[in-house]
Amino acid sequence: MRRPVFRLPAWLPVDGYLLALLGTVGLAALMPARGAAATVADGASTGAVALLFFLYGARLSTREAMDGLRHWRLHLATLACTFVVFPVLGLAARFLVPFVLPPALYTGLLFLCLVPSTVQSSIAFTSIARGNVAAAICAGSFSSIVGIVVTPLLAGLVLHGDGGGFSAHSLVSIVCQLLLPFVAGQVLRRWVAGFLTRHKKVLGYVDRGSILLVVYAAFSAGMVQGIWHQVSPLRLLCLLGVEAVLLAAMLTVTSYGSKKLGFPRGDRIAITFAGSKKSLAAGLPMASVLFGAQAGLAVLPLMLFHQMQLMVCAVLAKRYAARADAEPPPAVGPDGSGPDRGGSAVGVDPVQRESEHQRAGR
Repeated sequence: MRRPVFRLPAWLPVDGYLLALLGTVGLAALMPARGAAATVADGASTGAVALLFFLYGARLSTREAMDGLRHWRLHLATLACTFVVFPVLGLAARFLVPFVLPPALYTGLLFLCLVPSTVQSSIAFTSIARGNVAAAICAGSFSSIVGIVVTPLLAGLVLHGDGGGFSAHSLVSIVCQLLLPFVAGQVLRRWVAGFLTRHKKVLGYVDRGSILLVVYAAFSAGMVQGIWHQVSPLRLLCLLGVEAVLLAAMLTVTSYGSKKLGFPRGDRIAITFAGSKKSLAAGLPMASVLFGAQAGLAVLPLMLFHQMQLMVCAVLAKRYAARADAEPPPAVGPDGSGPDRGGSAVGVDPVQRESEHQRAGR
């Protein structure tokens, strides 16, 4: 007899993995790593980041990435939202310091604006909304690839003097922990791709476990240094308010901007979800490299924004789907075939879409 597995209700828009992250933060608050344990945790965290980016490189099909470049207008729109509009809004929020946000939280908010887009959740929400799933796959993957190089470069430009940026040490760390493992994964892909495919589920736990280790090391260092005394509950509420405005602004820009640019409905949905969201999985390892011991507060805005975007986009995706269901069926053309609906997920089983929704936060 199989034991029942605990699952969050489908109607509850809370990412179960985020609950695990919050539990890890609580563990670091109660039992932070000190002394020799901290040295071990830091070393394990460094190795975990390198492993993550090796797996990213090994899983990425070079041919699929090159094929995705054909849809260059959609990619350009998504990248512009992710790496231009987001950073500009982050820089504009500087006037909130120190009256609304303390410098440490503002640094984290600005770093949030530099992180690449998500892949899994963008795909899942686009599918639920009956959008162009293929475009979402390409846009999210391409954003992640570009972000490995662009995010550290932007951090070096805009975080200078804000607790981040480039030094000789951080440059070497970025190359050794991010770029070299990613390139090694690409080079060795032809030999390890089969193994990764056969053990996809187990390696998924490795991914998430590695990120939990990075979070524990970062927040342990913050507890030991006493940086959490710098943030009051009122400041956290202010941060949530600022992030709500940021997310609303980006959803507006992506939705109406893609419509003004003449994209079809399916592509607009893909741009809306891929261009307005940020990747927790990519951002946490990058923060540990860029900020070191100060990564605890730096990743807090990203963690909060991640949960907020999941909750809001879950509601938005269902509204898109409801609108699609309410629309009359497309007219049949002279050749007997209906018009293309922009790659929408027509024919996807509703149960499958619900399952994708539950996996959206991974």
